[in-house]
Amino acid sequence: MSRRRSIHIAGFEHENPVPAASIIGQHLVSGVLTGRDPATKEMPADLDAQVTNVFAHVRELMDAAGGSPDDIIKITVWLAHDRYRDRDALNREWTTHFPDAESRPARQVMAAQFDGLTLVQCDLQALLPG
Repeated sequence: MSRRRSIHIAGFEHENPVPAASIIGQHLVSGVLTGRDPATKEMPADLDAQVTNVFAHVRELMDAAGGSPDDIIKITVWLAHDRYRDRDALNREWTTHFPDAESRPARQVMAAQFDGLTLVQCDLQALLPG
C-alpha cells in the first residue's frame, strides 16, 4: 500500500490522469485549481465569478481530504497579467474564507499568462489533522 493518497473532487475532474491533490501523511499538496464552474464545467468570463469558483474548489478539496480551510498553510495565486493589480475579488473571498487576521494562511500572488478565458488559478499546501 502506498503512503500517498490521491484526492479527487466532483466537478473538477482533470483531462489528464492526475488528481486534484495528493497527500502523504498529514501533508496535502494540490494541483492547480481554476475558476471553472463546478456545475457547468464552463469558465466564466469575469474575474469575480472565477475567484468565487476557485474558493469553492478549495473548500471542496479540503472537505474531500478530511480537513478544512483552517488546515491550509499557504496558497499561491496566479492572476492574468492584465488583472494582476485588480485584487478586489481575491481579497473579498480571502477575508470571507479567512476572517481572522491572526489566523490566515500565507499567500503569494503572481502575474501569469493563460490560455483561453482563465483569469485566475491557485494551488495550496495544507497540514491535515492527525
